[in-house]
Amino acid sequence: MTESATHPPAEFVRAITRLDATALVIGSMIGSGIFIVSADIGRQVASPGLLLAVWVLAGITTVIGALTYTELAAMFPAAGGQYVYLREGISPLFGYLYGWTLFLVIQTGTIAAVLVAFARFTSVFFPSLSPDVFLGFTLHLPSGPIDVGLSPQRVLAIAVVIVLTWINVRGVRTAAIIQTSLTILKVASLAGLIAAGLLIGRNAQALAANFGAGFWSPPGGLHLAILPAIGAAMVGALFSMDAWNNVGFAGSELKNPRRDLPFAMVAGVTTVTVLYLLANLGYLSVLPLSGVTSAPQDRVATAVLQVVFGGAGLAIMAAAIMISTFGCSNGLILSGARVYFTMARDGLFFRRAGTLNPKRQTPAFALVIQAVWTCVLCLSGTYSQLLDYVIFAALLFYLLTAVSLFALRRTRPQAERPVPAPGYPWLPALYILITGAIAIDLLIVKPRYTWPGLVIVALGVPVYFAWRLAGQRGSAAAPEPRLDAGRAD
Repeated sequence: MTESATHPPAEFVRAITRLDATALVIGSMIGSGIFIVSADIGRQVASPGLLLAVWVLAGITTVIGALTYTELAAMFPAAGGQYVYLREGISPLFGYLYGWTLFLVIQTGTIAAVLVAFARFTSVFFPSLSPDVFLGFTLHLPSGPIDVGLSPQRVLAIAVVIVLTWINVRGVRTAAIIQTSLTILKVASLAGLIAAGLLIGRNAQALAANFGAGFWSPPGGLHLAILPAIGAAMVGALFSMDAWNNVGFAGSELKNPRRDLPFAMVAGVTTVTVLYLLANLGYLSVLPLSGVTSAPQDRVATAVLQVVFGGAGLAIMAAAIMISTFGCSNGLILSGARVYFTMARDGLFFRRAGTLNPKRQTPAFALVIQAVWTCVLCLSGTYSQLLDYVIFAALLFYLLTAVSLFALRRTRPQAERPVPAPGYPWLPALYILITGAIAIDLLIVKPRYTWPGLVIVALGVPVYFAWRLAGQRGSAAAPEPRLDAGRAD
């Protein structure tokens, strides 16, 4: 039996309700992306119809992914989520590579990117929060040079990482209450933005320009050559919809994980998909596509509210995005540490990360080490580069997790499946095809970002065997994980 199986998940406090779990999905998904990335998507596809199509395709892909994951979430409703799905479905090595990449790039990189955006919008109220680096150096990467070091905005982002980590160390119930409250506020804010665009600020000229004869046609016409651009443009939309799977990381703390994990994933993803599509319809109802693509610093939502409410629109939107990014970061911090906790229990991470705070029953050390690395990434201060690194690595593991569903159907046909994947095998197969096609497209269209992402994943292979060797030297080697490892009855 694995070390994770000898320490049952009951050590965690089961304090997360179905509402909290759904709020965690929604809150982790809605960060800053929906308010920003439509500008870049619009520039890449150069068509209002294709802009909406990118969001629709990204939404459909994410919903199919959530439906695919429901079976795995109900089978393994314990701390670790996707790490456990990959470990059980394919091999411990693939589970580790996911956890390794999650720690180095996916989770911590997303937190850093979201909090850099938080600091950027806070500067609307405090102009002294400059993005200018006052202590640092330039690092030349394959994707381009970046200024590494301290700036007022980055210092604020680091401070928020520390505060949110402290909140999560104090207890999951406190963090869940904050998460649910902030999610309600951010959904209300997004609904207000949608109402402002679709009902209050409808602009006849923008409607004619966006929904007229040129709705589908980019410059040069609609042709097959536009397909690679659509695939590349989906990076922003998928990034904005990412982290929906994070609720599975905290499976050991849900009150009824077998029922609530699948529900939260599907309900949360569907809700966010509808909100995002309506938000983009709102943008195109107020601004012509040229106004969307040329929004200052890509702040499309801010530009919309400035048209509708004048100068006050900037402050309204900045406050809404601050709430949104703060809540998003809280959800990511809460959930990510549970993966490192489970990895440590399997002997594949620092041993102390596999312990719980005896008073608070939280993985305090895992939370702290996650915060330290996130703060390091905050020093890079980039948003777009982190976005590209994150989404490609995440796509690879989403695809592999869907593959693990097929593998488990073959290797463990008699295993209990409380919530079978809807549409099996066709929907999961479609999900694999879509994510695979996007990943291949990104390898071709954005090689400066995607190949380094592959290198990051590959570097985890020798590290995995180093952890295994260290574990064998310290104690008897553990056998392969069992199906019941991490079960929560």
